[in-house]
Amino acid sequence: MNFTFEKNQVYAKNEEGKTLALATFPPYNEDTVVINHTFVDPSLRGQGVAGELMQATVEHIKNQGLKVVATCAYAVVWFKRHHDFDDIVNEEEQVKLSPECQI
Repeated sequence: MNFTFEKNQVYAKNEEGKTLALATFPPYNEDTVVINHTFVDPSLRGQGVAGELMQATVEHIKNQGLKVVATCAYAVVWFKRHHDFDDIVNEEEQVKLSPECQI
């Protein structure tokens, strides 16, 4: 899937401009963002698009030199399964912001 990368979101749209996949990550503080929302169009669910979206999003965040906190349930589960990105999780802020979502 071809994603578009912006400062605080990654997304893909179809030819008609309909959003097919989206991840948003607003700033939490000067060096940390919060992955607070992911979306995949129902027509694409079960095809690995959400995983591709998260991979692209996390790599984009890492390339910006930022840390991450996750409050989106899918993002929390994704991080629990992809420990190769533990280095960008701001664990201290994760506990403060969303203790129920321990990564």
